[in-house]
Amino acid sequence: MRTAVLLIPILAASLFLSSCGGSSAPPPPPVSVTVVPASATVSPGTTRQFIATVAGATNTAVTWQVNGTTGGNTTTGTINTNGLYTAPGTIPNPATVTVTAVSAANAADSGSATVTIAQQVAVTVTPNPISVAIFTTQQFSATVNGVPSTAVTWQVNGVTGGSQNTGYISSSGLFVAPSGVPTTSSGNGGVTTAPVAVTAVANANSSGSATVTIFPSNQNLQAGPIAFGTSGGNQNDSSTSGNTITCCGGTLGSLVARGGTQYILSNNHVLARTDLAALGESIIQPGLVDTRCGQGAFSTVGHLSQFYNLETGSAPKIDAAIAQAVTGAVDSTGNILFLGASTDPNNVPLPGAPRAGSGVTATPNTLVAKSGRSTGLTCSTVLATNTTVSVQYQKGCGTGTIFTEMFANQVDIAGGSFSAPGDSGSIIVTQNTADPVALLYAGSDTDSVGNSVSDVLNFFQSGGNAMTFVGGSTPHAVIGCSLPLKPASASLTLPTLTASAAALQKAFAARDAHAPELLAHPEVQAVGVGACYDHPGEPAILLFVTKGQPHTNLPTWVDGVTTRIVEGELFAHRGILTAGESAALEQSIQPPQLAYSISDSELARAQAVHSIHVEGWMQQPGVQGFGVGSSADSPGEAALVIFLIRGAAHPAIPLVIDGVRTRVRESSRFRAGFGDSAQQRGCLVPSARKKQVKRPRR
Repeated sequence: MRTAVLLIPILAASLFLSSCGGSSAPPPPPVSVTVVPASATVSPGTTRQFIATVAGATNTAVTWQVNGTTGGNTTTGTINTNGLYTAPGTIPNPATVTVTAVSAANAADSGSATVTIAQQVAVTVTPNPISVAIFTTQQFSATVNGVPSTAVTWQVNGVTGGSQNTGYISSSGLFVAPSGVPTTSSGNGGVTTAPVAVTAVANANSSGSATVTIFPSNQNLQAGPIAFGTSGGNQNDSSTSGNTITCCGGTLGSLVARGGTQYILSNNHVLARTDLAALGESIIQPGLVDTRCGQGAFSTVGHLSQFYNLETGSAPKIDAAIAQAVTGAVDSTGNILFLGASTDPNNVPLPGAPRAGSGVTATPNTLVAKSGRSTGLTCSTVLATNTTVSVQYQKGCGTGTIFTEMFANQVDIAGGSFSAPGDSGSIIVTQNTADPVALLYAGSDTDSVGNSVSDVLNFFQSGGNAMTFVGGSTPHAVIGCSLPLKPASASLTLPTLTASAAALQKAFAARDAHAPELLAHPEVQAVGVGACYDHPGEPAILLFVTKGQPHTNLPTWVDGVTTRIVEGELFAHRGILTAGESAALEQSIQPPQLAYSISDSELARAQAVHSIHVEGWMQQPGVQGFGVGSSADSPGEAALVIFLIRGAAHPAIPLVIDGVRTRVRESSRFRAGFGDSAQQRGCLVPSARKKQVKRPRR
């Protein structure tokens, strides 16, 4: 993933498809839009920040209106694309207007707030605007009618005290930035980083806000030998079209060594310009995307030495390249920003090296971390391994033909916030030992994808000289993933799901027809009906079983309805449950996990079935990935994870393939090397002023 001034590649993400045996994608869930605050009083000529939350759609972008007019007008007040409302200079008649956020995913869905224009106290928050680095703090102050005041309530994005995702703020206005950069929908199927609003509330009708941009120090020019996980890329990774310059960059992931020579490891599309580069080209830190297309300061830290050719390379395909390190330009011990086992006096994780050697093989539910150019330190879970994925690329930086490549044996990481454009090239390590497991290169709006490190290192071995990671001799935990203010991506949970009334009725009929035989299993205490997690939107027959007791060949499906295992001690209700009793029992225990650990034998069972069917499934329309993971409906049981392109027609997804459960994951298209087309400031080129577009690579 490289970052571009205009182009932002997207990390590969898995797709959830809400079909449990259906022949086509089900209708999307209803979209709801909530506007906070729901009501406000604003003085003439002053501003008020509104926040819109979109549920039920991956595209969380909205269009703001005042009294039905996009952007408003001078009579009723105006509102910008970020939800900042400016009241008119005089009180209108009537004095109440409606601010509306219209979903970009579905124009029929919207949320509104009522605004009363009236004279009130003026609240100002300083400093504003401001950029705050991850893990650090910033003191904010408030004035009410021009007088400093502590009698205010502090919020972040409308939440009093803030949250793990956006940062916390104390009652005195001390803001603690999150350890990973917040992300949001880019509006085009990907994710992008997002600012937050710090607000001081004087009373129900009076408040003021400051816009805070969270950034990682990974983007800065480093003095002396550089640590890894930092912004970087090919010095020639830019393109010019008319009066626009597009420049790209990504992450210099880690340090590797072969035959006594040290190299920088990253992606082909970060270091080798998606097959377009020539050996010997300069690799710089930070990348062009963070140096105003090369007009700012940077240093040359390596020269391109070797890369896997994406279009002509033989299997196994990888997106990787190495650059021989300039002597003295890089940290020769392999330290990666924020990846250490300890913190500095301000509780900021220190740089740390991964464990030296050849890395380890990831398995489902492995806890992992990465440090990258755009989002800094993030932590998550391996959702699937042995994954074959189809990934879209584009030749060049912000220009060129689009082509698709198929990768096998990939590692899928759950969570759209694990990475963003510009994190391409990051090395993914285990949280408990810092052992490398994958090289991040692609993703979608729900997941990130990495090449297995074994495939990467095997490609770069030469003769009798193996390629290995430079790092420490002993394992260490990535402390940033266990701090109180850990990255938001570290706590991933499954969303609460529902099924339609008709679907639930089908499940009740199947349950009732087979209740005696289901209850005959000694571990089954009760049978109910609820939602299916492996196939979102579909129903499931719930089997409430005794935790820790062996499962006696419990069925995976009954009359076309999947079963879901709910483990607990002694449940309050027994036997055949009503809908209310079933829901009450579910609420009495912890919800299902995103991923579960599975045994070696269970993993091998699923891998054997996967190898038989992967080629056929990857030829099906709408399918962009096929891997091995864990079932969310049956803890400890493997599942074949089928990644689907959201909105695309696809074949019926069976509940079971050769005795192995299936699990669908729907998302945007897996892409690498693309950008988000957001334009930044202009930059100077010789004898001309041209518009600059920055594209983080992913």
